[in-house]
Amino acid sequence: MSTPTTPGARTETRIHNIGYRDYDGPRLGRSYARRSLFSQSLRGAYGLGRSAKSKVLPMILFAVMCIPALVVVAVAVATKLEDLPLDYTRYAIFTQAVIGLYLAAQAPQSVSRDLRFKTVPLYFSRPIERVDYVLAKYGAMASALFVLTASPLLILYIGSLLAKMDFTDQTKGFAQGLVSVALLSLLFGGIGLVLAALTPRRGFGVAAVIAAVTISYGAVSTLQAIAVGTANTGAVSWLGLFSPITLVDGVQTAFLGATSSFPGEAGPGTGAGVVYLLVTLALIAGSYAVLLRRYRKVGL
Repeated sequence: MSTPTTPGARTETRIHNIGYRDYDGPRLGRSYARRSLFSQSLRGAYGLGRSAKSKVLPMILFAVMCIPALVVVAVAVATKLEDLPLDYTRYAIFTQAVIGLYLAAQAPQSVSRDLRFKTVPLYFSRPIERVDYVLAKYGAMASALFVLTASPLLILYIGSLLAKMDFTDQTKGFAQGLVSVALLSLLFGGIGLVLAALTPRRGFGVAAVIAAVTISYGAVSTLQAIAVGTANTGAVSWLGLFSPITLVDGVQTAFLGATSSFPGEAGPGTGAGVVYLLVTLALIAGSYAVLLRRYRKVGL
């Protein structure tokens, strides 16, 4: 379509037919678009469907997560142990640095690129709405983290059965571990996406996620060690409220029968555990609400 702009010229509109065909196929709607975005984001978290370079880091981190589990299983089978030397609920705590690096690498990749290249308004044009975008991205990030953290637990479980350990005890421990890493995945996924969505610069997002997940754990652990050293053990459990990984540690200590990783094993009891659970659920819900607010305007 063109309109003459010469001063004094008669206004005239022309329509040019450039050969586009009308689409007369089925309209699959919002649910299909949401599932497609979820699938694409989940695959992208492991570099699937992207360049070979994009697959290197997530696959290396996935291997690093699984290698300790394979070693533990090999030792248990070779020495005929009656129980695993590493509990299911402690595995994620033991490998929390790897989880933090994975989140720092993949959360900005999931949302920062859309902000940087101004593709978010295209998603929201039709039929996806902002709630669909947030659900798909949040669900994909949490699912990717769950795959990362649950796969080693599955290796441990299969290995324990091969070593002929007690089936009931191992199944119970495996189920508790899955509940723990599911909660961790929701919490870490929400925090990572919120921080990454605040800036289109991927580097800033990576730094923010590392600071929130890894550095906070180091700071809290240091303060807890000081509290134990000064015989102020009552403060240890409350200090754990200020780091994502210690929040998960506190919840699983209070409700999943896990051994606390806090200095002196001074984990929270049931009363403090309720506070830990409420704070964790509030952070998950708050992360979702912040993401919805962040994507309220399509012209980002």
